[in-house]
Amino acid sequence: MNLDEAQRQTVAKWISEGAKLSEIQNRLLKDFGIKCTYMEVRFLVDDLKLTPKDPEPPKLVVPPAAAPVAAKSAVGLPTLSPEPAPLPGGVTVSVDQITKPGAMISGKATFSDGQIADWYLDQTGRLGVVPKQAGYKPSAADVQDFQLALQQEVAKLGY
Repeated sequence: MNLDEAQRQTVAKWISEGAKLSEIQNRLLKDFGIKCTYMEVRFLVDDLKLTPKDPEPPKLVVPPAAAPVAAKSAVGLPTLSPEPAPLPGGVTVSVDQITKPGAMISGKATFSDGQIADWYLDQTGRLGVVPKQAGYKPSAADVQDFQLALQQEVAKLGY
């Protein structure tokens, strides 16, 4: 595929803006009338010594609520940390050695009043907290401490 210097600079600009190869393929057709295969675009980018940017991985965001709530999805399996993350409020969070079925990551939380709950982050990115005692709801302060401890624990695992 022969491109003039201006077209090469345009393709380089698209790559620097984070365009994917399929987007470049579509833009070449739309902007320059150059019809090419996906593989030809790959070779073009390689010939121009350009590297497409990988999308940034999603960051885990724990919203302020104790019930199952949407959060951004984490990808991959954790490097496990058996010791819980203590906080001044008395809430501890630990990650399970074996993740619960249907979850991306899971663990246990102990609240300041001694109540224990299982927590999980499922494949759709929802955070769930399941207390051992039916009907138990932690205090607002404990929920905030739980979220902070969970965020710290997950950050230690590289999410």
